[in-house]
Amino acid sequence: MSDYTNKLLADVKAKNPAEPEFHQAVEEVMGSLELVLQRHPEYRSMKILERMVEPERTITFRVPWLDDQGEIHINRGYRIQMNSAIGPYKGGLRFHPSVTMGILKFLAFEQVFKNSLTTLPMGGAKGGSDFDPKGKSDNEIMRFCQSFMTELFRYIGADTDVPAGDIGVGGREIGYLFGQYKRLKSEFTGVLTGKGLNWGGSLVRPEATGFGVVYFAEEMLKTKKTSFDGKTVAVSGFGNVAWGAVQKATELGGKVVTLSGPDGYVYDPDGIKGEKIDYMLKLRASNKDAVEDYAKEFKVKFVPGKRPWEVKCDVALPCATQNELNEADAKELVKNGCICVCEGANMPTTLDGYKVFTEAKILYSPGKASNAGGVATSGLEMSQNSMRLPWSREEVDHRLHEIMVRIHDTCITTAEKYGTPGNYVNGANIAGFLKVADAMLDQGLV
Repeated sequence: MSDYTNKLLADVKAKNPAEPEFHQAVEEVMGSLELVLQRHPEYRSMKILERMVEPERTITFRVPWLDDQGEIHINRGYRIQMNSAIGPYKGGLRFHPSVTMGILKFLAFEQVFKNSLTTLPMGGAKGGSDFDPKGKSDNEIMRFCQSFMTELFRYIGADTDVPAGDIGVGGREIGYLFGQYKRLKSEFTGVLTGKGLNWGGSLVRPEATGFGVVYFAEEMLKTKKTSFDGKTVAVSGFGNVAWGAVQKATELGGKVVTLSGPDGYVYDPDGIKGEKIDYMLKLRASNKDAVEDYAKEFKVKFVPGKRPWEVKCDVALPCATQNELNEADAKELVKNGCICVCEGANMPTTLDGYKVFTEAKILYSPGKASNAGGVATSGLEMSQNSMRLPWSREEVDHRLHEIMVRIHDTCITTAEKYGTPGNYVNGANIAGFLKVADAMLDQGLV
């Protein structure tokens, strides 16, 4: 990196200590933008990057709630409103003990680029709490969500900030949050996405991120004149993203052989299909955050405490969480003949892992491009809410597929334009940056 970007990264680290995920996300983007800054000095003189790494607004608040025994608990709530240059803030809410300011800033920063790539008018944000839904009753989760929204409602709205779900926030939580917002504001509006189908939700939304990952990977494979048909696929995670990815990869002729959770991974050499895909919904609904039950149910191998990247595969779809695929994992995938790694989670590959894939010249896509299908379909839900018209499953899926093909084409053409053909990381970072940067220039010093 240049002296300019090195200094900027050092400033980010100094201003945001103990936030390594945020530092990592910024560093990864900076590495690509050197190519842009050489051609467009106006971005540097107008301090566009300095403005983009600083959230427009950071909100923290306490969330007191009562458990079923009448005991009071206090959690911390957050909303990071990162950038609104191209539209209202848009990004999920995450309820998980690992949630910190640094995690949410990294996610919000990534969201800015991801939302830009969809071509839909959405800015970037992220939020959540260190609350753990695991082991809580429905009533406890309802009381927490109501307390959380009692503070958050002041800062969101259909034309201001539209949260969605993320880890720990599914249809149940969105319902409780929406009900409290409606009670406080006395209005029925598209303020949240991921809503129930009976009250403003969109078909395909739960599986959209996973579908989008596979649609993107399909386009990547086409550049090598091949497809999913007959390919062995390794998937990590077992939630909504993994569930959608397994469905679509199987539909396109792939054989998915792994799932994973915090407890380890399962290896199913016959492929995860039919009733096994349906069983993934039971795993998720069990609230146990584990996959060993799948191995017991279908009598397949379970490997405790490990990730699935040691399994021989043609295509790897990391769909669990950040930094789940490190340098050693990347080397193992390359050694075993993997030809395509397409990220379904947010930043699941470490910087060292990314370098391994780049040096091996295998197909590799960052999550900000390949997992944009979820937020793209949230954008489609917003459009349906604005029009007061629902679209069919086929219509939403068709639009999602078109968006993912368009994002892929944008990454390819942008990477080539800036002298790094086939580099999806550069293509995604540069294309996402340019749209936001130009909007910021147009709107002046805000």
